[in-house]
Amino acid sequence: MGVSRRSVITTALAGTAATALPVAAATTAAEAASPPGDVVGKVTVGYQGWFAAPGDGAPINGWWHYSPNWSQPPAPGACSITCWPDMRDFTRGYRTNFANLGNGQPANLFSSYDQQTVDTHFRWMQENGCDVAALQRFNPFGGEGPTRDAMAAKVRTAAEATGRKFYIMYDVTWWLTMQSEIKTDWTTKMSAYTASPAYAKQNGKPVVCIWGFGFNDDGRPFTPAQCLDVINWFKNQGCYVIGGVPTHWRLGTDDSRAGFIDVYHAFHMISPWMVGRISDNNGADWFYTNRVLPDLADLNARGIDYQPCIIPGDLASGHRRHGELMWRQFYNHTRAGVPSVYISMFDEFNEGNQIAKTAESAAWQPTNSGMRALDEDGTPCSSDYYLRLTNDGGRMLKGQIALTATRFTVPFPTGPDQTAPSVPGNLRVTGNTDTTVALAWNAATDNVGVAGYRVSRVSGSGSVAIGTTGTLAFTVTGLTASTAYTFVVAAYDAAGNTSGASNAVTVTTSAPPNNTTNLAQGKPTSESSHTQVYGSGNAVDGNTGSYWESANNAWPQWLQVDLGAATAARRVVLTLPSNWGTRTQTLSVTDGSSGATIVSSRGYTFDQNAANTVTITLPTTTSVRYLRLNFTANTGWPAGQVSEFRVYTG
Repeated sequence: MGVSRRSVITTALAGTAATALPVAAATTAAEAASPPGDVVGKVTVGYQGWFAAPGDGAPINGWWHYSPNWSQPPAPGACSITCWPDMRDFTRGYRTNFANLGNGQPANLFSSYDQQTVDTHFRWMQENGCDVAALQRFNPFGGEGPTRDAMAAKVRTAAEATGRKFYIMYDVTWWLTMQSEIKTDWTTKMSAYTASPAYAKQNGKPVVCIWGFGFNDDGRPFTPAQCLDVINWFKNQGCYVIGGVPTHWRLGTDDSRAGFIDVYHAFHMISPWMVGRISDNNGADWFYTNRVLPDLADLNARGIDYQPCIIPGDLASGHRRHGELMWRQFYNHTRAGVPSVYISMFDEFNEGNQIAKTAESAAWQPTNSGMRALDEDGTPCSSDYYLRLTNDGGRMLKGQIALTATRFTVPFPTGPDQTAPSVPGNLRVTGNTDTTVALAWNAATDNVGVAGYRVSRVSGSGSVAIGTTGTLAFTVTGLTASTAYTFVVAAYDAAGNTSGASNAVTVTTSAPPNNTTNLAQGKPTSESSHTQVYGSGNAVDGNTGSYWESANNAWPQWLQVDLGAATAARRVVLTLPSNWGTRTQTLSVTDGSSGATIVSSRGYTFDQNAANTVTITLPTTTSVRYLRLNFTANTGWPAGQVSEFRVYTG
């Protein structure tokens, strides 16, 4: 029987002071983080699939993970789950020794071994924005092995049917002969699943996760050398290897053994564990400041991907607060610029941190269970509430809706929302260049809340959506000079209802510039600060792969170029590395000598789909030698960032 991950060392951290270890300076520019794939830029859920019951046909033939004694049905005082699943979507259940539910129905439980159960779970994933399932695989060489082998086949079938991805996540807890056996299991059994179109691939490589290296407890006593051997072996098999690592991996303290930093840095992606670490928003915010941001900086400097955990909270302990804790984590990860998350877990009813459908009230759980239902804090929540919350949080993480600290997912909808938002008003052009058009409009309203706006380009053949935003402005990029374009905008809500189109605006882009010489290239630069090797000179070296990055979390910041003499500058073009995710930086342009404002502060969106390039048109009266960019915000990273700072006279 697998050991609960809750048994690893936990620490009360909210409000605790800690000093982050310095990040070693890189000798070359950091490797770019991986582009979006099957795990990067996606919402992954941990899938146990470890529940069984006598009569379900499973080789294990017992109440697997339901009862302390697998030969006995779960009953009051003898039950391994802390929350009761909602059974309404399953066609088959197994009778327990609990009393009937509050509504009089029998107290039945599902078996993961039933294909219909797995199919239903994956349908829930499909309907609620869960892109990937990480199938947990404990030591398969013991008595659980045949059942776990069968579960892998069932997950493959369900994933292929629902368009979900899956990958194998090895948990090495108490698997003391892991070093050799994990290789045997992969080559003789699990590697065959990579042939499935549903098996997750990242950077063209099949994904494998190893959970448990470096934890400071008796269940995972492996040395750094043993761990590195396994990681490098999987890399040599052509795999993309994720590490499920201790919460405090970077510091080597608390739940992490010291001396494992090289092990952690050997993974392609790191996913620190979070279950049992936080119970309220203060704790979530402490981790954002003291772990998430420093972790992300460490990994970005090394080209390692990051997949932090998001937990719904322990329902049995009253941590959920009708979604506030989970939403706070989605908000924090989104504002940190984290592209990928791991939900802990999908079906972990043993630890009470499941997002799968759960009893919403006393009517849907046994009258003598003593368990908490989703309405435990007095707020009614539908059984699928945490699935819907995951869907909305994932859309925010992916930039499909605006960043908001306010949870807008309705806990208990009274019926499907079929009301569309009002039409956005007063669409207007606020600026244009030869390749861009800046648009703005007035806010729409909605009975529940506007989730975002969709901008479309209109032509004789109809309209084509070109982007979405959660703000009241959008800059269209990648246009052709001296060309007329027509645009409209529509609002949409969380239920997918869309308003009618706004008024149309037509604008002609300006003529192409008559001077294509970059006046800034190779010129002297200065800065307010920089981090590691990302100095200001990188912004004028002609290489879009290098970049300037200011100190983190220390606004305002500035970057300046000396053009050598007062120059009639007319256009500034800024870029970021083309494979970076979309972000908006707020900045102004000033004369670095006099301090005079040339272009007032505003947000500029660097769109990954438009080469991460923005153009700033300067007033025709501008004559300047020291051209300065002043940064006050960045939605993608807490620092000013510029790959190339180009200046033109036309």
